[in-house]
Amino acid sequence: MNIKVLIVEDDIDLGNLLKQYLEINNFQAHRVFNGIEAREELIRETYDILIIDVMMPKEDGFTLAEKLAQTYPQLPFLFVTARKLKEDILHGLKLGADDYILKPFDADELIQRVKNILKRTKATLVAQEIMQIGNYKFEPGNLMLTFLEEVKLLTEKEAQLLHYLCLHQNQIIKRNDILNHLWKESDFFNGRSMDVFISRLRKYLAQDKTIHIESIRGIGFRFIIDN
Repeated sequence: MNIKVLIVEDDIDLGNLLKQYLEINNFQAHRVFNGIEAREELIRETYDILIIDVMMPKEDGFTLAEKLAQTYPQLPFLFVTARKLKEDILHGLKLGADDYILKPFDADELIQRVKNILKRTKATLVAQEIMQIGNYKFEPGNLMLTFLEEVKLLTEKEAQLLHYLCLHQNQIIKRNDILNHLWKESDFFNGRSMDVFISRLRKYLAQDKTIHIESIRGIGFRFIIDN
């Protein structure tokens, strides 16, 4: 499946149980203990979804959610918490949570809700979305890249890769993360294929000199747009 889940939970036992249960269900899971650690982890690695507790030391879940909205607005997350007052639930949802689950919870139900969120966010990967990339207009759902009046129709894989780069702009993106996310397997042949697609995207974006897909030797890439 290669779906990466970040668990933000300060309870050691519960966090370990969540991690084990997600892995049993073929997710890749990593856990941290508070919002600060979560944000540090998101700089190092890319994740498909976050499961966040609310009451945590150093930086609580609500504060983390506010900061996620600024830096990773399209990253889905849900709260799993003992905070069950109506105002807490409404506050969590207003912060952009895709779901709000109360402790104690049924593990099978949690897994299904995670799957539903991922399915929904992937489906809306956005036929409606229009992204501005320097002087280009990019429509991922329509596979269209437009420079002035010139329209380039991308392949599905080209559009997926460009969309992934856009979502992680200015971040160091590891080769294995791209391969696992888009090619579903990190091996030599898929790696060569990805390099070909990166070269194509560089060519397509060459008319705007402020756009760079920077290769970082032995690590991966960084997608940069100069201001």
